[in-house]
Amino acid sequence: MSASPSSTRPFGPPIVIAHRGASGYLPEHTLVAKAYAHALGCDYLEQDVVMTRDDVPVVFHDLVLEEVTDVAQRFPARRRADGHWYVIDFDFDELQTLGVRERVAEGGSAVYPGRFRETLPLRIQSLAEELAFVRGMNAATGRRTGVYTEVKSPAFHRAAGKDLSPRVLATLADYGYRTRADGAYLQCFDAAELTRIRFELGSALKLVQLVGENAWQEAATDYDALRTPAGLKRVAAYADGIGPWIPQIVRWPRAGAAPSFTTLVSDAHAAALAVHPYTFRVDQLPEHAPDAAAVHAALFDAAGVDGLFTDFCDVTLAYLGHRNG
Repeated sequence: MSASPSSTRPFGPPIVIAHRGASGYLPEHTLVAKAYAHALGCDYLEQDVVMTRDDVPVVFHDLVLEEVTDVAQRFPARRRADGHWYVIDFDFDELQTLGVRERVAEGGSAVYPGRFRETLPLRIQSLAEELAFVRGMNAATGRRTGVYTEVKSPAFHRAAGKDLSPRVLATLADYGYRTRADGAYLQCFDAAELTRIRFELGSALKLVQLVGENAWQEAATDYDALRTPAGLKRVAAYADGIGPWIPQIVRWPRAGAAPSFTTLVSDAHAAALAVHPYTFRVDQLPEHAPDAAAVHAALFDAAGVDGLFTDFCDVTLAYLGHRNG
């Protein structure tokens, strides 16, 4: 790994993206999590979008339901042979009957033990409902908080007879998100789908190529090739930025060691691409990172990233405010 990170920021002040809302404090993607993130002052609210059986785009991170809902108790017979309950197997009205809670691992243990543990009547909302909610919050407060929407697993949906991207674009357009100037980003892990969104579907939104690891099998995209200067130049032909995993930018080799950087940020900037890495969590720092401030300093000050997905937008905003104060 190189020790020559970018120190320039050609895209203006960095943005703070509330990852699934204020998900460090409230169950992810619920409207209360979005309301709190908005109140905390984030620049953008993220929406992951998947499709229901009756073709309603809903705000939900996973293809399956059991990790953050009570679907196993309410619809025990709807489990597939692989042991999962899929969003795409349910109509929107059925999803409204599910309770949404903090994420649990297999066996029922909390993924983040210190987070919200109460059981309340929280539910899954459609993308249209969330966009209306953001519009209402912006109107009531005078803010211009944007939306940062992900088309989730488009190949999976297409294999099931669902074309997710046109539905997402149409819903965004219904709420005034059509161009680069309209306060929205659209992101996807699938490079072929983002290319389609730009050229075949004709979207003028700001597009962001999410960057995973090949082992994750998020999409039929070669992320190793994509992270090279030549790969980033190809990305720049259809996208405005990249969303890499934090360890693809910086790692701490061992406890007490200085951070070690790749050239991904500077290479992306050379290709005129903004860089918005994911995901900062106070309760799940990168391996061997000493503390939250060190992570923020490495990303914003040393690497020069242009934004950050964060579960704790207040912590990220406080760091940026202190640095700029």
